Amino acid sequence: MTNNIFSKSNYIKVASHEGHKGKIKKVVLLYSGGLDTSCMLKWIQDQYQCELIALTIDIGQQVENLEAIKQKAIKLGAKKAIVLDCKDEFAEEYIAKGIKANASYQGDYHLSTPIGRPLLAKKAVEIAHQHGFDAIAHGCTGKGNDQVRIESTALCYDPNIKVIAPVREWAMGREEELKYAQKHGISVPKALDKTQACPYSVDDNMWGSTWEGGEIEDPKLEPKLDKILQVCTPPEKAPDKKEYVELEFKKGIPVALNGQKMKLADLIMTLNPIVAKHGAGYTILIEDRLVGLKVRGVYELPGAHVITKAHYNLEKLVSTQEENAFKEIIDSKWAYLCYSAKWMEPTMDHLNAYINDMNQKVTGKVKLSLYKGKAEVVAVESANSLFDLDLATFDKNPKFNQNSSAGFIEVYGLAMKTAHQIKRK
Repeated sequence: MTNNIFSKSNYIKVASHEGHKGKIKKVVLLYSGGLDTSCMLKWIQDQYQCELIALTIDIGQQVENLEAIKQKAIKLGAKKAIVLDCKDEFAEEYIAKGIKANASYQGDYHLSTPIGRPLLAKKAVEIAHQHGFDAIAHGCTGKGNDQVRIESTALCYDPNIKVIAPVREWAMGREEELKYAQKHGISVPKALDKTQACPYSVDDNMWGSTWEGGEIEDPKLEPKLDKILQVCTPPEKAPDKKEYVELEFKKGIPVALNGQKMKLADLIMTLNPIVAKHGAGYTILIEDRLVGLKVRGVYELPGAHVITKAHYNLEKLVSTQEENAFKEIIDSKWAYLCYSAKWMEPTMDHLNAYINDMNQKVTGKVKLSLYKGKAEVVAVESANSLFDLDLATFDKNPKFNQNSSAGFIEVYGLAMKTAHQIKRK
């Protein structure tokens, strides 16, 4: 055993909100049914000798069977297994804010996991309060972002709640977890590779599925997309025929798909397989974690990709140049705060107020084409459009006074011209 003080086997609890053995009696475990949380369901019972409720939040998972997850938790010894249907709340109170903010972090990652974590933390605290439990537990690694997102949010809802994070405590890597699972009769996810030694881990909800582990971790290796992708069709296997979708927005939120009115959660979940079939909406992304690490992930975000792209183009059509330029700064800050576990930061409220105000005029329709891995906006219309064909056309039209152009150029370039004159002297 290593003597390195940072080894998980020598983990020392220093934060006041961390739960300690002998003091924690009842725990609500955020349970996904995957390898980590299944192992810890058993591990927490053995190590802490406490009562445990497994809590699974239904936020529109695309690749997971929630009923099977519930039964698995009971089989592994949970006193109770709860599945909460939070699809509408997730869509309307969380994703909706991301749509208006054109949410994207360091590329085409539309923040599916970061947007979901505050809701999970909120519900875990609520269930703990309802059942008189004194702690919550999660399956996040000590190197990742999600531990920060869940714990910091939970403490905003209840400063006295205690937290157990077994992955930070136990001396198990992936191979050790697999052996532990085998020893205790815990089934492992299908997403393991054939050697059962390099599993991929997935976080899944209606806004996207994020994959990590295996060769994904190493940027010099090509991810095995044929083994990883569970939602999106690889572009080379996508249909040879182009398909069109039309989204109708009202005040920044999509309200209809192909002419059919839908609530947001239903629209996203209906759109996902349509886009995914054409291989659009997945990305391989190198990112900066908030703890300072460089990491890589494979993200499947078909509906999120199309909705964000459509919203961005519609918003640009109905807003002035200055509005659009400033909004990109606001959106970038929003994405950073969301990614970096700052959902409860007051600055988010201020940003959301501005974003919501600007989106009051983002109403209209957007038509997109889907073909072989590409989603492209081909038509946009709005009653609030700032486009004027008579002004914009290159054909002759008296509405735009071209006699004014030369004078405009002279004044507009004056400072630049003066600076270069001085430079030449």
